[in-house]
Amino acid sequence: MNVVFFDVETQRTFDEVGGRHNTRRLGLSVAVTYSTDEGAFHHYTEGTVADLIARLKAADRVVGFNVLRFDYEVLSAYTDERLDRLPTVDMLDHIYRRLGFRVSLDNLAGATLGINKSADGLQAVRWYREGRIQEILNYCQQDVEVTRQLYEYGQQHRHLKYRDRNYRLQMVPVNW
Repeated sequence: MNVVFFDVETQRTFDEVGGRHNTRRLGLSVAVTYSTDEGAFHHYTEGTVADLIARLKAADRVVGFNVLRFDYEVLSAYTDERLDRLPTVDMLDHIYRRLGFRVSLDNLAGATLGINKSADGLQAVRWYREGRIQEILNYCQQDVEVTRQLYEYGQQHRHLKYRDRNYRLQMVPVNW
């Protein structure tokens, strides 16, 4: 089974496009995929977004973090395809349905794997404006790798860990 993990970064912030209901106006700066069939990462920019969409459509399963409400919405500006119909595991959506609230990728990675993200989406937008595309790709690739490790941990252990508001370690059951 070819599982494709992916993440996108954007050119603009929500403030610049009039809020979260305008996600498709954010513009793709970069995207990164990891394919289990190939055991390799692939990098994309706005100019190669069609290749990204083709890779996602060819996957047996697409895995990401907040892909249904964010990544697919960003990509919807570039295709008429209904990406939300792809066989997708949105880890954030899964966790939200279990807990009733959102937990950040950084929180899950820190509590479960003992690693932290290297930046955030706002920093990636700043890098885009500065033309620092390789730094965005590096950051995005790290997010894809963290997502892959969390997904595999969840498959093996049937839970992920997070820190609650009082910094207590908690577990959330997962089944993907």
